Amino acid sequence: MTGPVAALVSLLLVVCGGGGGGGGGVTRAASVGSAHGDTVLGPSDLAGVSNLSVFLLDRHSGLLYLGGRDALLQLDTTNPTQPPRKIVWNVPPEKRSSCVAKGKTEADCNNYIRLLEFLEDGRVYVCGTYAFDPQCAFVDVASFSLQRTEDGAIHMETGKSKCPFEPSQHYTAVMAGGTLYTAATSNFLGTLFDISRATGPEENRIRMEQSTNWLNDPEFVSSAFIEQSPNNNPRGDDDKIYFFFTEVSKEYELYTKVKVPRVARVCKSDVGGMKTLQKRWTTFLKAQLVCEDKPSGQRYNVLTDVFTTEHIPGDPSSTHFYGLFSSQWEGADVSAVCVFSLSDINKVLDGPFKELKKCENWFNPEPVPSPRPGQCLDSELRASGFDSSLKLPDKVLTFVRDHPLMENSVIAAPLLVRRGVRYTKLAVSLVQRQGQSRRALLHIGTDRGELHRVAVVAQNATLLQEIPLFSPPEPLNNILLHQGRVLVGGPRSLALLPSEGCGLYRTCQECARARGLGCEWNLSKSTCAASSSLPEAGDMIDEALKMCDPQQGRCSPSLTEKRVVLGLRVLLPCVQLSPRPCSWEHPPDRLTRQHHSDLEVTVSEDSLGTYICTCQEAGPGATEPTPCRRAAYQLTLADPTVGGNVALAGGRHVLAIYILVFLLGLLCGALVLLFVLRRPGSPRRAGPLPDSSLSEKGRDLLGSSATPQSPSSTSLFSEGFPLTDKRNGTAPSTTSTTLLSNHGNGAHHSNSYINNGNGNGIYSNCNSRGSRLRLGSSLSTAELMDPRTSQRETPEGDRREAGEGDEKEPALGGALTDPVGGTLTDGLDMELSLPMFKSTAPLAKCEESSI
Repeated sequence: MTGPVAALVSLLLVVCGGGGGGGGGVTRAASVGSAHGDTVLGPSDLAGVSNLSVFLLDRHSGLLYLGGRDALLQLDTTNPTQPPRKIVWNVPPEKRSSCVAKGKTEADCNNYIRLLEFLEDGRVYVCGTYAFDPQCAFVDVASFSLQRTEDGAIHMETGKSKCPFEPSQHYTAVMAGGTLYTAATSNFLGTLFDISRATGPEENRIRMEQSTNWLNDPEFVSSAFIEQSPNNNPRGDDDKIYFFFTEVSKEYELYTKVKVPRVARVCKSDVGGMKTLQKRWTTFLKAQLVCEDKPSGQRYNVLTDVFTTEHIPGDPSSTHFYGLFSSQWEGADVSAVCVFSLSDINKVLDGPFKELKKCENWFNPEPVPSPRPGQCLDSELRASGFDSSLKLPDKVLTFVRDHPLMENSVIAAPLLVRRGVRYTKLAVSLVQRQGQSRRALLHIGTDRGELHRVAVVAQNATLLQEIPLFSPPEPLNNILLHQGRVLVGGPRSLALLPSEGCGLYRTCQECARARGLGCEWNLSKSTCAASSSLPEAGDMIDEALKMCDPQQGRCSPSLTEKRVVLGLRVLLPCVQLSPRPCSWEHPPDRLTRQHHSDLEVTVSEDSLGTYICTCQEAGPGATEPTPCRRAAYQLTLADPTVGGNVALAGGRHVLAIYILVFLLGLLCGALVLLFVLRRPGSPRRAGPLPDSSLSEKGRDLLGSSATPQSPSSTSLFSEGFPLTDKRNGTAPSTTSTTLLSNHGNGAHHSNSYINNGNGNGIYSNCNSRGSRLRLGSSLSTAELMDPRTSQRETPEGDRREAGEGDEKEPALGGALTDPVGGTLTDGLDMELSLPMFKSTAPLAKCEESSI
C-alpha cells in the first residue's frame, strides 16, 4: 500500500504546489524592445502601487503622474525604465477605524486618488477618497512632495463635490481656465448626484437643481472644455463645458429601467439666478445620444468612454467626440464606436425643448420665453442688457428649470461594432493628407489587457492588430497619445508603444490591411513603409493582400484546412467590425451554433466540409451594404493512424489515471476513517447522553477548522473589497454569493475589476484561503447523524453557541455566481419571482408633467 499512497501524495503535492505558485500572479518586469520601442512596466517597476486609476500627462516635459491607492507616482516617459518618484498619502489609523465603524470594509477605507489636474501656478491638484471623507492636497512638482502647513501636517482641503466618496463610483472632472468642473456623487451614501463648479470664488460656485428631471441615477463617463477661438468667434459666444453620461430615462416608461446616453452642456460664465435657481445652473441643457445602425435597427445605449479631438488642429468648432458604447440588452460583450460632431450637438441643444404630456392627445406646449432659456451669453445678449445670468427674468429661469431635456437627439451610425469583446477605453489619432478624405486610427483597450488597432476609412473599419500587453491580463483603464506614442495603463501595469507610422505593422498582411492609412509593403526589404500618397476608397486592401498571397484578398480569404476528430467541438472565428450581420454557409448539419459572428461546430460525419463566413460591409453609399467573404474553413478528419488513435489512446490514459486516483482516494479515506475509529480515547456510545452533550458532539464532528468565524472581507484589492460591482454607492439587484467556491478549505484565486466611471478600473488579484463552512450547517449534519436529536429542539444556549444571528446562508434557490459576479446557475430567477411581480401592473395616474 505504501507505493500507491506515496504516488497519490506526490501527485497532490505537485498539483497543489502548481496552484499555489500561480496564485500570486505572474508579473512582467520592464521589457524594452529596441526594434519597436515597446516598454511594459509591471507592479515591481511601479513601486508596488496598485489600483492605478487616473493619469495626468505634462505634454511639455513628458512627465506622467499616476494616482493609485494611498500613493502618487511621477514617471518620466522619455526614460520609462528609470524608477518612478513616489508620494505616500495614506489615511491615519484612527480615521480608518472610524470609517470601518460606519459599516465600510477595510479596503473601502483607504485613500484612492481619483483626481489629478494642473493648476495655473504649475502645481498639481490631487484629490482622494480618504476613507469616505474626500480630501484634496497640492503637489509641488519640483520637489514632488505634498505641501504642508507650518506645523508639518499635509495642507488639505475638503474634496466634497470634487472627488467621489468611494473608488468605484462613476466620476469625471475637467479644468477650465483654472476652475474645476466636476460630475460626481455628492453624499456619503452615493444617492445624490451633482454637476458643479467646484473651485473658484465661493460666490461663483454653483451646482445642480436636485431633481430627477435634471439627473436620474447617472453614471458619469467623460467631460470636455471647449474654449472658443478668439479669431473664429464672431458672435462673442461664451466658452462651454460638456459632460457625457448614461442615466435612467424618464421619457420611456417601461417595466424595466431603460438606460439612455446623454450629453449635457453648461456655460463657463453662468453664476446662477437672482431669485429662481440661486447658485444653480441657468444654462444646463441635455440631449440624448443615439448610436444606431438603421438597417438592422440595433441601438447601443450604454456609454462607456468618450475621446475628444479636433479634426482641424486649432479650430474648436471642428471638435468631434468619439463615443464607446455597449448595449443594455446584449450585455457587455458587444461594443460599438460612434462619432458625434460639436456642431450637431449644439444644433440639437439650440432646438425645441422636450414636452411630456400624459393622458392627453391634444395640448398646447408652453411657449418658449425670450431670451432663449439655457442660452450662453454672447454679444447680442450683452447688447440687450443681459451681461450676467443674474439679470435673466424669472420666467426664463422657471422654464429652463422645468425643461432641461431637448426634443431632438444627436444621431450617429456606428463606425464599428465588435461582438464577443468588451472594450473599456478609446483613443483616436487622425491620418489626413491634402486632398484626401479623413482616416482614423482607433486605439481601443479591452478588459483582457489587449490593445486593438482599427483603421476606419470612409464607411469601412478594418482590424489591424490585437496586441496582448499584460500578464496576467488586467482591464485597460487609461489610454493617452503623446508624441507618436500611446501610453496604455491598467490597474497595476503600464505600457508605452509607438502609435503612429507604418512601421507598427510587422507582417505583410498587417501592412496590407493598413493600406487605407497610406502604408505599402516593401517586398525587397520586407518592411512596411509609407506610400507617396493615400489611396482612395476604391482599391486599397484587396489588391494589397494579393501582394502577400495571390489567393488572399480582403473579401476572398484563403481556404484554411482544419483537421479534427469526431466528437470535437470547434469554434470557427469570423472577425466582423461592421454593424451589418454575418452569415455562415456550411453543410446541412444541426450541430452548429453561432456565437456573435463566430460559429461553433460539433464534429460528426455529416458536419465535415466547407464553412464560409460572409459579412455585410458598407458599400459606396452608407445604405448600400455589399457582401464580403471574411473567412473560409475546410473541416477534414485527422489521419486515424496519427491523430484519431493517438487522441483516443491519450483519452484512455487520462481516464485510467482519473479512475486510479479516485480509487486511491477512496482507499486513503477508508484508512483515515479506520485510524480515527480505532484511536485510543475515541468516544464510544455507552448509553444515552444528556441533552447538554449535543453541542460537544457537534464540535467533535466539525473539527477545528469548522469553528464559526466572521468571513474575512473578500478584496478587489489586496485585502478586502466587495465582489459586487458597486455603481454610485448601490449594489446591483442580483445577490452574489460564493456558495460553490467558498465551501471547503481550498484556495481561492480571482482577478476582480470594478469600473470607476472614468473608464478606469479598480482591480487586483485576490488570494484568500480558509473554510467558509458554517457551524449551523455542521450541527444540522450532526443532528441528522444522531437519532437521539431527531425528536427535540436545540436548547437556547446551544443555538447561541451555534452562531444563531450570524449571517444567513444563501438560499438554495438563489443565483450562484463566480467571484466576479458571473452567474453559475441559470433559469432559477423565474422560480423565485415574487407574486407582486406576477400581478397586473397598476395604471399610471393621469398627470401632466414636463422633462
